[in-house]
Amino acid sequence: MAAERESDSGRVGGNDGAGEREHVRVAVIGSGFGGLGAAVRLRRAGITDFVVLERRDSVGGTWRDNSYPGCACDVPSHLYSFSFAPNPEWPRTFSGQRHIRAYLEGVADTFGLRPHLRLSTEVHRMTWDTEEFHWVIETERATLTADFVVSATGPLSDPKIPDIPGLDTFEGKVFHSAQWDHDYDLRGKRVAMVGTGASAIQIVPSIAPETERLTVFQRTAPWVMPRVDRRITGPERWLHGRVPVTGTLRRGVLWGIRELQVGAFTKRPEQLGLVEKLASRHMTKSISDPELRRKLTPDYRIGCKRILLSNAYYPALARPDVDVVASGLKEVRGSTLVAADGTETEADAIIFGTGFHVTDMPIADRIKGADGTTLAEAWRDGMKALRGCTAVGFPNFMTVIGPNTGLGNSSMILMIESQLNYMVDYLRQLDTFGGRAAFEPRAAAVDAWNDHVQDRMERTVWSTGGCDSWYLDANGRNTTVWPGTTGEFRRLTRRLDLSEYDVRRAPSPAPAEASADAPAVGGTALAAAGEERP
Repeated sequence: MAAERESDSGRVGGNDGAGEREHVRVAVIGSGFGGLGAAVRLRRAGITDFVVLERRDSVGGTWRDNSYPGCACDVPSHLYSFSFAPNPEWPRTFSGQRHIRAYLEGVADTFGLRPHLRLSTEVHRMTWDTEEFHWVIETERATLTADFVVSATGPLSDPKIPDIPGLDTFEGKVFHSAQWDHDYDLRGKRVAMVGTGASAIQIVPSIAPETERLTVFQRTAPWVMPRVDRRITGPERWLHGRVPVTGTLRRGVLWGIRELQVGAFTKRPEQLGLVEKLASRHMTKSISDPELRRKLTPDYRIGCKRILLSNAYYPALARPDVDVVASGLKEVRGSTLVAADGTETEADAIIFGTGFHVTDMPIADRIKGADGTTLAEAWRDGMKALRGCTAVGFPNFMTVIGPNTGLGNSSMILMIESQLNYMVDYLRQLDTFGGRAAFEPRAAAVDAWNDHVQDRMERTVWSTGGCDSWYLDANGRNTTVWPGTTGEFRRLTRRLDLSEYDVRRAPSPAPAEASADAPAVGGTALAAAGEERP
């Protein structure tokens, strides 16, 4: 990689709002895969005037926060890493949390990102200044401004605990899987696991041998497939390190297999019947009790919810000291947990594996656009963004892993890298206008994109499979998943199309300086694609 020169990031002191504020060209919010990936791409594009704002004291995003027992990825290691930062030393075909977190720390070091990191710096409010044409970002440490903002907080960053009547009266320990209390000893305790999603199926086998009794509250039975995991041998690691093309080839094969699967999810869900049979056979091998098998058999098409991978989950549920309550938790009365079907359970601790605020991300309440509307208000009827990146009313702002960019069967790193291509081209084209300029997506373009995505969504397994998943928002619309291949998404985000944007200029400094042929001011449209650029 070519040598990169650090530029002056506009650091001029004053972090309490008084005097001059620090100004940067780009501010990135979050330091998970999306945030660190954005930082690397900025540097490789020759942009070094940026900061990465991270609310915690280290990088890693969801792979820092989720440290529960058994935490691991359900995407193969060589596909769950940046294409520009291959790791020949992955120890297993499916990596654990600590190895993924170490990988992200390594990315921060290898690509010289540490000077750009502002750790323990949570964004409290962010407002578009219509006069100065930049974002004003208020954090717990300082107030700074930025010409362009990338929100890479991710949808799996804010844990969601359901509002359970009486939960505040519970006499024991309560925590979410993403906020694991490592100081609390589960040994000899009566523990309730609420939820049966991707985290829970890893937690249950890990803690079942320690607890006195483990009760799993299952609102909906998941489809579980075998996890084909193994140790990556020394010769394999040596080969990938000495002959990098072999690692690239391995990644390509993993990617290609998953691309071929997309049609069954998005166009022909009936083809998933064979997969259901394999999953049922997987359960039958471990569960001999007919009643328990009935509880664990899903009543919806496989793929409607995320397909889970585990070899240990079913054997753990078959243990004599593990109970499955096929009903959600409805109420808490002291130390007694009451399920929706009336089942009562005594517990010393409750662990919630109930997911995250995905379609109602809290960061959206903190971002105020050009007309004073927050992103949460703009998305009140459902999230929507042009190519999953930009929203109406929010100039020079984009999200990474935005609306309808999630995946049900492949690696999110592929989608992130596609959006980073879009980011780099956005900034490149913005540069051609010089001075203080901004792009804002046209409402018609956003609506056309969203309508197209939702039309395609109607025939997918996520819409026809008969389940109620976290992919859906409060209105029952799937605003989370991408209904196509990752290759298609990459083509659609390779370049920013100016015909989908209004180009705006900052107001002139003073009326006397404005010429007769000056561009439109005050936030009015300067040009659309096809019009002559300055």
